[in-house]
Amino acid sequence: MDAYLRTVRHLIAWVAQRPGNEGQFQPPQLTQTAVERYLGHLEQEGFSLNHRTRVKSTISNFAQFLIEEKGLLRRNPTRGIELPPLPLIAPHPLSGEQRSILRSLVEQEGDRRGAALFALGYWAGCRVSEVSWLQMTHTHMDPEEGWLHVGNKESKGRDIHLLNKARKPLYTYLQTTGDTGRTYVFLSQRSERLTEEAIHYWFRKLKTRATKSQRELIEDLTFLDLRHDFAHRAREAGWSLAEVANYLGDVPNNGVSALQSTVRSNNRSRSSSCRCASKIWALTWLIISGETFPPLSSASAIELAAIATW
Repeated sequence: MDAYLRTVRHLIAWVAQRPGNEGQFQPPQLTQTAVERYLGHLEQEGFSLNHRTRVKSTISNFAQFLIEEKGLLRRNPTRGIELPPLPLIAPHPLSGEQRSILRSLVEQEGDRRGAALFALGYWAGCRVSEVSWLQMTHTHMDPEEGWLHVGNKESKGRDIHLLNKARKPLYTYLQTTGDTGRTYVFLSQRSERLTEEAIHYWFRKLKTRATKSQRELIEDLTFLDLRHDFAHRAREAGWSLAEVANYLGDVPNNGVSALQSTVRSNNRSRSSSCRCASKIWALTWLIISGETFPPLSSASAIELAAIATW
């Protein structure tokens, strides 16, 4: 639900700011041209093909809701918009050169927070959501050792012992930030925690520091690739598949670990998904618009969405 809402909020804010829309959003503004330009905007911002494909799917589902449930659109604006097909490949380890480039970029950046973010992905295999929602009360650090309690609704809650290369950057960051009474480990100037979107943005900005030849090797990498690479390196170091799965909080689905599957999706039935989707979009529209018309300003829509409790 959170992912759906974030996508729709961002789309509405972007459409509302287009010339002639005067900061307000109305469903008829959601045209094929608008969606094409929005997806192009995401590409220019450095979002991956995988992300843009998910966004297109979300927009399509939202448009169908506006058509079928609200009668506010006549045509799905995503029809006729083609994106390149996603490569059907399993997650693979980073090459030695890719690892070297990324670690060098983090070192050159000289940012303690960035070094800690990278360390938790590369040396501890944490998900972006686990890093974003990591709490101070779940973080146990000293100069010699450290462990975390990580996991949220997307993953299995667990305690993990940190390797020194993960512990040291995080310990250094904590020592320099102060405010030990705060809720979340990673600070942000805009909110009480560093959001998932902000972590993805940091990783994209990190890659822009690379030389042209280096960027060709790392431009398609995401923070999630750090987690996949950790799993491969752990296996190469002698960890069993079960040990890796337990450390990463990889919850088996119908007896099959996600580490063993190249299809990263849940196994809910299609009928169950459809029933759930209808409720999701109804709630999304209610939160965004408050069922009000004339249109809600983009600022008000975002504010309503931000204070919603899921």
